[in-house]
Amino acid sequence: MNSKIRILVADDHLVARIGIGAILNRQRDMLVVAEASNGRQALEAYRKHLPDIVLLDLRMPVMSGVEAAIAIRKEFPDAHLIALTSYGGDEDIRRALAAGFQAYLTKDVLRNELLKTIRTVHAGGEYLPAALAAALEAQADSPALSKREIEVLELVARGLGNKQIAYALDISETTAKNHVQHILQKLGAQDRTQAATAAIQRGIIHL
Repeated sequence: MNSKIRILVADDHLVARIGIGAILNRQRDMLVVAEASNGRQALEAYRKHLPDIVLLDLRMPVMSGVEAAIAIRKEFPDAHLIALTSYGGDEDIRRALAAGFQAYLTKDVLRNELLKTIRTVHAGGEYLPAALAAALEAQADSPALSKREIEVLELVARGLGNKQIAYALDISETTAKNHVQHILQKLGAQDRTQAATAAIQRGIIHL
């Protein structure tokens, strides 16, 4: 009898963990050996159980999925990680792949695609659904925002004006205004609202 693919499921929503576990444990070749509700628990569970596959949500308390992935890969370079998240923006995907994930799925994934992805990654492969690969490709040539511009953008998304942004970041109002103009240009946005919307959709910022 072939040994089963041992899986760790990390998601801060109990219902999601139960649902995923039910699907996986019905498979002859899969077994959920541990669960975690945040990134730090995921790291601790990995150390304890040494699973073959980790399904990681990206947005979790204490330590995010990306932070957990980086920590796991630092200790266990051969870890097999799959992102299973609500976010499908190109920047979310880019960050996850850079952190060492071998596959990236959104939570609306069909059951068979999830199972196929687990088996693919377990066999040493990688997987990115066509729609997500297209999203990544579409923004491949987009100019990157600087760390400061992202800080400004987060404040723009919260509805702050230039004067408030300047006060919050301890910069001049003129500098704040210039940052906003550069952000609009880089995102191809007509106004602040459009810039904030595009940034949230792409995963550049999260509110």
